[in-house]
Amino acid sequence: MKKIFVIIAALGGITLAKAQTIENHNHSTTGYIKSDGTIENSNHSTSGYIKSNGTIEDRNHSTIGYIKSDGTIENRNHSTVGYVKSNGTVENSNHSTIGYIKENGTVENNNHSTIGYARGVDMEWAAVTYFFFNFN
Repeated sequence: MKKIFVIIAALGGITLAKAQTIENHNHSTTGYIKSDGTIENSNHSTSGYIKSNGTIEDRNHSTIGYIKSDGTIENRNHSTVGYVKSNGTVENSNHSTIGYIKENGTVENNNHSTIGYARGVDMEWAAVTYFFFNFN
């Protein structure tokens, strides 16, 4: 019985450590976002980080932006570059809609054309990677 519990716990840990896949419109993997906020490219090389306090960093840990608790996305100088609304609408700094993050992880442009998939990824994190910062 103890052995079964250890196996189940180990499998659960592997599942939790798994990164969520970032895909383009053709379902080709373009990167990964780990549960700890580490952003990786398609070769699993670290491209950046999203810290628990909302700080966005590049691969060298230099701050490139911030995610505020209200969904505001800022650059390194704290200038607003966009917004992520609670309904998944993504807006630029002028409040013009530039895209949508659907509940199922589908990412759409402002014309509702699918540009990618980020299933299981926080809406703000998906918006950061698809619309506001380049982690390639």
